[in-house]
Formats: sequence, structure tokens, C-alpha cells
Amino acid sequence: MSGEPLDIEGWTCPAPLRDSPTVLLGHGAGGRLTAELVEHLFVPALGGDATALADAAVVDVDGVRIAMTTDSFVVRPRWFPGGNIGALAVNGTVNDLAMVGAVPLYLTAGFIVEEGLETEELGRLSAALGAAAREAQVQVVAGDTKVVDRGHGDGVYITTTGVGLVPAGVDIGPTRAQPGDAVLVSGPIGVHGVAVLSVREGLEFGTEIRSDCQPVSSLVADLRTAGIDVHVLRDPTRGGVAAALNEIAGSSRVGVEVVERAIPVPDEVRAACGFLGLDPLVVANEGKLLAFVPEHQADEAVAVLQANPRGAGAARIGRVVAEHPGVVVARTGIGGTRVVDLPLGEQLPRIC
Repeated sequence: MSGEPLDIEGWTCPAPLRDSPTVLLGHGAGGRLTAELVEHLFVPALGGDATALADAAVVDVDGVRIAMTTDSFVVRPRWFPGGNIGALAVNGTVNDLAMVGAVPLYLTAGFIVEEGLETEELGRLSAALGAAAREAQVQVVAGDTKVVDRGHGDGVYITTTGVGLVPAGVDIGPTRAQPGDAVLVSGPIGVHGVAVLSVREGLEFGTEIRSDCQPVSSLVADLRTAGIDVHVLRDPTRGGVAAALNEIAGSSRVGVEVVERAIPVPDEVRAACGFLGLDPLVVANEGKLLAFVPEHQADEAVAVLQANPRGAGAARIGRVVAEHPGVVVARTGIGGTRVVDLPLGEQLPRIC
């Protein structure tokens, strides 16, 4: 050794430090860093209640329950197998409304465009957004456009706000999970994150993996029509199934147990995750939902989801228990168990 003091100023850590004086990329990943940023910075500043945070807010206006949500989309690349940032902006917002049981009705869209983006591509993205809105049966009623200097916008970012109505008698929220509930997923997980990553990094996995970008509001409507008493819904986007289950377990103060072999993971996604060292449970989805329903309605709810083409791969993956409140546990294929923790930061940056 030279005996000279170590210069640690330029060191980086693969796991970001929790106590950072600056915003890190991981603060936008939907994991533990995001939760801490929201709970300790935004909620106190805005006068909100961290325990009531959900995919969308439900407000009562003269006896009419209105659901509202807002989201921003910064995915890179803008085009990926199965979708694009325009379609993603619609489906992500519509799905957030559906997760509180609302019928999505209206959207607003804001475009932050980087100088130099070809107008032809902007036109195609706008057309894709409009087509996705029509497919989801929502109307874009207002918008805004801003242009930023070249090199400061990564092409285009899109922000959308959604409004919907919550039907009478519907009570769905992150605090309603209770011991005895069954945990369902509407189809195979992990395909969106892997699809985006494969294009961005030029990876080939033997077959094209296409994003599951789609609206899931029809699935929620089918469950409601069938009379299923849905307690909790969540679309497992940033942070994947792991983050969604941890957020629900923490909000409801219950334990969640899942069976790994029951979770539908496509072979190509499993292979890609094995190659990349990722857990499929933390990979983002954009067209799937998790549903917590009473045990006696679990089989019927799965059948209802499977009857809809957007839920054909639905499965029961676990249950809610009174033990280990706030903790998610997975039963492995060899009979053991492992804790499924909330991801700390960013594993797959810029996927939504």
C-alpha cells in the first residue's frame, strides 16, 4: 500500500445511502426510498395523511364520489415492444383510477417536449395516446405543451391527470385487507420491465418479450358486476408485486403470504431475470392488477378475471394472515420461506 490517505470522494455505492442530501434516481423507483420521500417530505409539506395514500384519491362532492389521480411518464426508450410512452400515459392513469373502484371518464395530458424532437414522432405519440384513450373509453378534455432546451428533456415527458366516478357501495382501499382474504393476480408478471430493458440495453432472450401495457378497468368492472366484495386493488407498477404487497401489508397492518410457484412468471421473463440477477417480483408491470377478496369468493373471482381476455392468466397467489403484520413472506418451491422486502431503490430505471 502507498500509505497515502484514501480518496473516497468519488466512490459510489450500488445500494444508495438512505441519508442523502440530494435526490437520487432511486427516489423515483417506487421502493423504500420513494416511500420515505413521500412520507417525510411531501406529505408534511402538503398537509396530507400518509396512511391514506393510494393510487388515487376519492373525494365527496355533494354526495358524488369522484376519484382523481395524476402521474408523470418518463420511460426510456419512448417506443418498446407492446407499447410506447403515449399509450403508457393513458393506461397508467386509467388503471390508477380503477384501483379505487372508479369508472374512468376524463383525462388531461401535459407534454414536456425537448427541442429537436421530430414533429413526426410527436404526432405518432399523440396518435398513440389518443388511440389508447379511446380503447380505455376515456376522453382527453384538456392539455398543455411546454418545450425545453435541447439536452434537457430526453425527447418528451408526459403528465396525465385522470377523473372518474366511484359507484355507490364500492369501498376499495389499501387499508381494507384483512386476515382470511385471498390474494389474486390478473396475469403473468414482469413482462413490461423486461420488455423495456431488452430494447434499451439491446438484449436478446431468444423471443420478443412484449409489454403488458393495457387498461384493466374492464376487469374491475367485471368483478363489480359479479358481486365480488373486493377489499383492495393495486396495479404493481414501479417496484413490482413486491412493492405493491408491502404497501398493502403496511397500510392494513396485516401479514401477506404468497406461494412462489403459484405466481405466473413467463419462462422468458424468468430466464431474463435469472440472467440479469433480478427477482421477478420487483419488476414493473403496466397491465396487471392485484386483488384482495374474501376467501369464499376467491375461486369465483379468479374465474371472472379469466373470462376477460385481459385477465386470461389470472391466478390465486397467496393469502392475508394476522401474523407478522406489515411483512410479506414467500413460500419457496423447496418448502422454505423468505421475506419479500420492499425494494430500496432503482433496479430498472426509467420503465414508466
